Amino acid sequence: MQNIYLKNIDESNFIDCFNLRLGEGQDKFVSHPIRSLAQAYVYRNQCTPFGIYSGDKMVGYVMVIYDYDEETYNIWHMMIDESEQGKGYGKAAMKRAIEYIKEKPFGDPNRILLTCKPENKVAFDMYKALGFSESGRRDEDEVELELDIG
Repeated sequence: MQNIYLKNIDESNFIDCFNLRLGEGQDKFVSHPIRSLAQAYVYRNQCTPFGIYSGDKMVGYVMVIYDYDEETYNIWHMMIDESEQGKGYGKAAMKRAIEYIKEKPFGDPNRILLTCKPENKVAFDMYKALGFSESGRRDEDEVELELDIG
């Protein structure tokens, strides 16, 4: 597998992000990139959208947002294009997102939060393998997972 890296989504690559495709039935687990980038724009003072790259090709995207009320980072809407799934890109991208958060670009928290539907077994198991554990809270039909970085 090539080196996976994150690159800010901006005017040079947002169309590549729009062209990412979810696999059959995955739209119940993650938002379409256009919706996600609209949210990133609205929350631009606390959110960073990244393209996930393998070489010169965007293979997915992930968004990092800082919640000023809870003083935590959240990982939003991570997805890998349907043609690139199963290659380890998701796990590598999550590691890069965690590294970015540890740089504390918005604030100085001691944990990272994300939510995931338990029936999204591949993602749920990946998050657990990266050290995330259930916080005991839910957001509608999603389980909140947390990672202590303090």
